[in-house]
Amino acid sequence: MSEITLITGSTLGGTEYVGDHLAALLEQEGYTVKVINEAELVDVTSSKCLLLITSTHGAGDYPDNLLPLMEALNTDKPDLSGLEYAVIAIGDSSYDTFCGAGINADKQLKTLGAKRVIDRLDIDICTHPLPEEPAELWLSQYKNQLCE
Repeated sequence: MSEITLITGSTLGGTEYVGDHLAALLEQEGYTVKVINEAELVDVTSSKCLLLITSTHGAGDYPDNLLPLMEALNTDKPDLSGLEYAVIAIGDSSYDTFCGAGINADKQLKTLGAKRVIDRLDIDICTHPLPEEPAELWLSQYKNQLCE
């Protein structure tokens, strides 16, 4: 099975729980999963398959631990045409910038040539206080499309 790089962007740690939960499920399915909470550009450019899970901070901003990676992607503009990816965005729908970080990350990866293999999942914590649940359902429906 494929190797998946799973990058989390989190301010308070909730996204890391989702990442760890999905990584465990993927490993049970035979995938090799590399979970990264402080990603660098090389973590993306050296990957073939990426699952990015991020919360949104402030006014649609990236969490502090994801910001350096996203700035590096924007500055260096690497060719990501060999990368397949999926994004899970976690946010609060009471804000105008609901899931803004995930939406922007999705656009950035696509702009750099990466191929989205599953439509982005936007999780509203107002509706789903345990974001692991909708993320697990999403994964169970689409895992066969994830970087096979």
